[in-house]
Amino acid sequence: MAPEKLLELAREAMTRAYAPYSGYKVGAALLCADGTVYGGCNIENAAYGPTNCAERTAIFKAVFDGKRDFTAIAVVGGKDGQITGAFPPCGVCRQVMREFCRDDFLIYIGGAGDDYQALTLAQILPHSFSASEHMT
Repeated sequence: MAPEKLLELAREAMTRAYAPYSGYKVGAALLCADGTVYGGCNIENAAYGPTNCAERTAIFKAVFDGKRDFTAIAVVGGKDGQITGAFPPCGVCRQVMREFCRDDFLIYIGGAGDDYQALTLAQILPHSFSASEHMT
């Protein structure tokens, strides 16, 4: 799937965000190796700690459905639903990606207009560790 299509799906997912506290809406679209796409949005909570990011929402939905082989994710976000710049995944989301994805997993970070960056998981989470490294 072309990055532009995945970013379009992330923009659609962003419209479902529940962000009454920060006003920042984020959408993600996760591409599985079999071509299935899972959307996710951020879901805030008044206690803040239980808030869930768009990337983790998409990954957790896919894992629940038995998917474990992921190719790429697109992420977009902005204040009041307007994409104003790049919204890279937070550290927690990067570690969740590392749990399920290889170093060459692609992250498309959408910006204003048609602008986007393409980075690998290894680039945004260098010197990481995974569960498989701790099970030996």
